[in-house]
Formats: sequence, C-alpha cells, structure tokens
Amino acid sequence: MARLSAPLDTTNLGCEARLLETGLRRLIVGQDEAIAQIVNGYQMFLTGMHAPGRPVGNFLFLGPTGSGKTRIVEATAEILVGCARAVVTIDCGEFQHSHEIAKLIGSPPGYLGHRETHPMLSQETLNQFTSEKLDLSFVLFDEIEKASDALWNLLLGILDKATLTLGDGRKVDFSKSLIFLTSNLGASNMSALTTRGLGFVSPDPGARLNEKIAQAGVEAARRKFTPEFINRLDKIVVFRSLGDAELRRILDIELGLVQERIFQSPSTKPFVFSVTAAAKDYLLREGTDVKYGARHLKRAIERTLVQPMSNLIASGQVQTGDWLRADFDSATTRMTFSLQAENVSPFAMAEAARTSPALSVAA
Repeated sequence: MARLSAPLDTTNLGCEARLLETGLRRLIVGQDEAIAQIVNGYQMFLTGMHAPGRPVGNFLFLGPTGSGKTRIVEATAEILVGCARAVVTIDCGEFQHSHEIAKLIGSPPGYLGHRETHPMLSQETLNQFTSEKLDLSFVLFDEIEKASDALWNLLLGILDKATLTLGDGRKVDFSKSLIFLTSNLGASNMSALTTRGLGFVSPDPGARLNEKIAQAGVEAARRKFTPEFINRLDKIVVFRSLGDAELRRILDIELGLVQERIFQSPSTKPFVFSVTAAAKDYLLREGTDVKYGARHLKRAIERTLVQPMSNLIASGQVQTGDWLRADFDSATTRMTFSLQAENVSPFAMAEAARTSPALSVAA
C-alpha cells in the first residue's frame, strides 16, 4: 500500500542503461545531450518500448569537426559490445553520385557484375556483432550532407520503416539498429559565434551561447534536408565546441588509454608513465586547433609520446616495473623522458594508474 499515490521518479535508469551512461561520460567530454539521447534510446530498446517497425533510434549529430560526433558512436559500441568496429560505417563522401548506390545495395540481377557485387548494408553485415545477450546493431552515415539524392531516398525508407530492399530483392531489417547520421552543416556559423585561443572562449554567457549554436545547426539542417527527412529523425543534436577545460579532459582520457594499452599488450613490458603539465601543454598545442578541434590529438600523442616510448622499450631502456616521466624541453621543443623509479610492484603500478587518470606530475 505504501506505493499507492506515491510520486514516481521518471529520471531513474535501469542498471544496464546506467552502465552505458557512466561509460560514455568517462569517454566523451562536453556532449551531455548526445549522451542522454543515446542512453534514453538504449533504455527504450531494453524495455521494449521503442516504436515498432522503426529503428531503435534515428539521430542526426551536427557540429564542428573534432567535437566528438563519430567518437561517441564508436564509444557506444565499445561499451555495449566491446568493439568499436561493430559500427557499420558508411562514408557518404563515397556516394555523391546516384550510380554508386550499387555499392550499398548490390546490383540487380541481369546487370554486369551482379554476382560479384556484395552489398555493404546486408543483414549479415548488420548482425556481425550481435549476440543473444544484445541483439542490437549500430549504423553510422558519416557526413550525410555529401550524399546524393539517391542515398537520401534510401534513408527515408530505413529511417521510417526500418527496411532496405537490396538489388536482388532481399530485405534488410533495421528495427534493432541505432541509426546515426553526422554532418558539419552550420559548423562555420557555430564557430563564428565563438572566439578561441587554445579552447573556445566566448564573450557570451555559456547557456545563451550554446542555445545560439544549437539554433544555427538546426537551421542549417532544415535548409539542407527536406521536411520528410527531418520528420523521420528522433532527435537533432548539436555538439558543443570544445573549450580548454574539455580539451584537457580529452587529453587525460587519451593518456589513460595509452596506459591501458601498455598494461594489456602481450609484447610490452608493463610500466607506468606520467606526463608533466608542460608536456601536456605541448601535446594540446600539437594536437588541437581552431579548425579541427581535438581530431588530431590522438595523432599527436602517437607521434610525440607513444613512438618515443616504443623506441625506449625496443632498446631496453625501459624495463618491467619502471616509472617513466615525460616532460617538454622548451629549448629543443621536444619531449624528454627520464626514469623516476624502478621495480614498482604490479599492484603499485595498477594503483598509480587508477588513482591518477590524468597521469600527471608537477612540472
């Protein structure tokens, strides 16, 4: 009887959806609305409450390059099925002409090369990473604004009826798929609303600025896409430009992933590394800029941190249980490396990595 007439909390999530939310917040910085939409769609799928005869979710992600649109889709697949390659990715830049649609759906019978043309969006492709535990697939149409009208017409059927007819007449079922579309539409207008040093520093208060950025993105999408296309989307999410604080958090996440790689690699001697504040500033200068956001940050880390550490491992200068310190020498404008400790126990290494996600030390 105590439950009767008591107010219920609709913001609570189930255990599995909460785990997805926690994982996404650990990997994705500054995009709370996108995380909420994905988690809500997943929760509806788990409870069987998503609309029948339609995909689990149809999401259009807008925003500047390097703000995390593709990364959040890959992170969702990593968390739910353990592999970013589970995302079926369609690069829409490869489908700017109508005849190229044959690569997606295969050629009809009677056409030259019919038997040799294997459709990219077959049921087998969608189900490659599904299992009895999670019968859910992830499909990403990247840079959708570059696609031809023929691809948009195919998408109308997928987004509305969760069905695609291949060239040979077979049907592909998308009713257990999360559909993501990404676009840079309106990115120039969004960037014009902000000014940036290392990150984005706005003269406008944050909430009002984000509202203006979102409005600019949605208006650009409505100018580009037809009303019937827009009406088939569950949500248009405009990704925020990343500020200095967000970029630094992303750097910490990427450094943590490098440490995980060291621990998990069967051919690498386990060791821990720390990065000084000066070295972090250097990595941010090398890996971020106004035009591309954080897109090149991974590349900068691989080039200036991972590759030198690989040489230290190969040459025997780093051994199991070592504690390595990475710094930046302003005189030579290069990263420097020194040994801070030896014979660190496995427990101490794991604890150091766990308690210091930023992997940082004083400059």
